Amino acid sequence: MYHALIMAGGSGTRLWPLSRQNRPKQSLKLAGERTMFQQAVERLIPDFEVEQISVVTRSEHVALLGAQTPDLPLGNFIVEPEGRGTAPAIGLAAIHLHKKDAQAVMAVLTADHFIAKKEEFNRALAAAKKLAENGHMVTLGIRPSSPSTGFGYIDQGEPLEKVDGYPSYRVNKFTEKPDADTAAAMIRSGHFSWNSGMFIWTVERILAEFERQMPELYATLVKLEDAIGTPEYETLLGRLWPQVGKQTIDYGIMERATDVAVIPVEIGWTDVGSWGSLFDLLPQDASGNIFASPVVEIATRNTLVFGDKKRLVATIGVENLVIVDTEDALLICTREREQEVKEMTELLKKSGHQDWL
Repeated sequence: MYHALIMAGGSGTRLWPLSRQNRPKQSLKLAGERTMFQQAVERLIPDFEVEQISVVTRSEHVALLGAQTPDLPLGNFIVEPEGRGTAPAIGLAAIHLHKKDAQAVMAVLTADHFIAKKEEFNRALAAAKKLAENGHMVTLGIRPSSPSTGFGYIDQGEPLEKVDGYPSYRVNKFTEKPDADTAAAMIRSGHFSWNSGMFIWTVERILAEFERQMPELYATLVKLEDAIGTPEYETLLGRLWPQVGKQTIDYGIMERATDVAVIPVEIGWTDVGSWGSLFDLLPQDASGNIFASPVVEIATRNTLVFGDKKRLVATIGVENLVIVDTEDALLICTREREQEVKEMTELLKKSGHQDWL
């Protein structure tokens, strides 16, 4: 059976102060009247039945996300006691799926991406399933619209089979976020995709890769799988999980995996990873502004104002700013430096201001 796993454990520090520890970005309405998590679940239906959709998240977010998707049983949530990175999270989900269905195909998806073309997205997932069943580890690559330095890139190698009209390619290598000149050269070459962070594989294949490349994590996963469904599982998880090393799936598995295939897609994809990403997603007025809050403005240009809609924001003669207004914190920064919001949250943590995180 085909199973969809939604990764919903991120903290969204680049979207502070709206995104908080108890209200992470996937639980927010950033693009439309539905939260990012609600959209992630809803775009899978009806192509996936409810029992085919799982969510991996941290324990403190289960109630919040579960309340947003009441049709999704709480038993579908796979709980991490604490975040250890995408590799351990995917491994934990994989053993739960393997316990239910050893022949399962698993699509690893995200709760913080906006996808405009839902039908196209699901058609691509169906094609990727067929490639995965033929032994490949598959990733969906995004056709680049610009030489962005904010994404990782996938080097498309020799053509593989065409599936349901989708061409696929062998992956030569994954490249982390490049500098501007390198990104421009990649775009000119015509054989690079952006790394979407979405993967499709059989559960048996990903567990075999964990055994080969991350044997310590794999040994922990084997112990946990044996305990699933028993009274000892929660106790064992709580004891073993803090000892698991932090690692991403890209570094831990994908960069050294074999038989990796990429399907380049055009699905209206936007990674909602920072305030600046909303300029690619939300409509702008004639002056390049995005006002997602009550605003009165004079001579304001290329500025984002995002708030909790409880207070009026007035601007005069400003441009190229990001203004985020919440009940207890206000962020003002230039668009050029909005990526430093994460550093601000680290500064708050170091200075003991945990109440604002």
